[in-house]
Amino acid sequence: MADYYQRLGVEKTADADAIKKAYRKLAMKYHPDRNSSVDAEENFKRVTEAYEVLRDPEQRQLYDRFGEAGVKRGAGGGPGGGFGGFDFADAFEVFMREFGGMGFGDIFGGRSSRQGPRRGADLKLRLKVSLEEAARGVERSVKIKLLDSCSRCGGSGSEPGTAPERCSTCHGAGEVRQVQRSMLGQFVSVRPCPDCGGVGERILNPCSECSGGGRVRVERTVKLDVPAGVSSEDYLKLSGRGNAGPNDGARGDVLVLVEVEDDSRFQRIGDDLVYNLAVTMSQAALGAEVDVPTIIDGTAALKIPQGIQSGQALRLRGRGMPRLRDSGRGDQVVRVLVWTPTALSREERDLLEKLREVESPPPEPNTEEPGFWERVKRAFTA
Repeated sequence: MADYYQRLGVEKTADADAIKKAYRKLAMKYHPDRNSSVDAEENFKRVTEAYEVLRDPEQRQLYDRFGEAGVKRGAGGGPGGGFGGFDFADAFEVFMREFGGMGFGDIFGGRSSRQGPRRGADLKLRLKVSLEEAARGVERSVKIKLLDSCSRCGGSGSEPGTAPERCSTCHGAGEVRQVQRSMLGQFVSVRPCPDCGGVGERILNPCSECSGGGRVRVERTVKLDVPAGVSSEDYLKLSGRGNAGPNDGARGDVLVLVEVEDDSRFQRIGDDLVYNLAVTMSQAALGAEVDVPTIIDGTAALKIPQGIQSGQALRLRGRGMPRLRDSGRGDQVVRVLVWTPTALSREERDLLEKLREVESPPPEPNTEEPGFWERVKRAFTA
């Protein structure tokens, strides 16, 4: 059986650095997380056992004089009193110590369960704006509650003047490994350390302000610039203004979901607005020029052609909602509705009676007559 020097592939005159370098190379080669061969675990345990003896000057001296008997505990406790029953758990502990407390994912390039600095959670909120505010753009100030880094401990969680201690359970790795054997083979499970929560450190003197969490809940006022043309379900993003991350991690974002309220005057369709305009029978028959309200420009003059039918649509170009992606604007569609009076004066009744005697009958109903939205569509494409 190869002796400890042969297991590591070094000469008996090798110094401590050469022994450590050899062990690290072999430990990475035989670690079961990287090597699936049936003898990988046994080889990993053997090279680790050899290294644990040769790295210690006193144990190495005993080994050089008495061999393995000098460092293994016999039935009566031999000279070295130290390495009888060296198993995989012991080898794993040595491995984690020599690799600086890194988790398996850190060592092997995968994902570790060690909980280092992490990005803070995003904050999400809803902001209601009127249609006019959405058309013009608006600046709002809103109060939000978030987690901020503790000013007393600077986010460390420890009382000022103290420092966290390396976790003795996981040796700073943030994770613990359990090996179980069954009839089906060996099962290895890795989970966050139960004593430090996967951080790798334990706070002995928690900060009196944050109770060791490193973060405190505060209320902040943030300003939101709502751009002109925004629509419902659009998001505004404030980068780096959200919750502070655990373990002094980066801040999350503030995501603002915009809700544009309905307007009693206008119906919004994309960047276009629809306005219902009531006109009298005489205005519809003879034509007229009227002022209609717009979302931004006050009122605009609209010419109603004579003979217009109720439900027909007219268009005011560039009087709709601003577009987010350019400097243009949508259109405003004016839907003309002919108003029929319900209460007539005697003079109005007399005039309508005379009109009925001379007016032409209406045309036959056209079953192919397009509906209102089809007429709106045609107005846009005209």
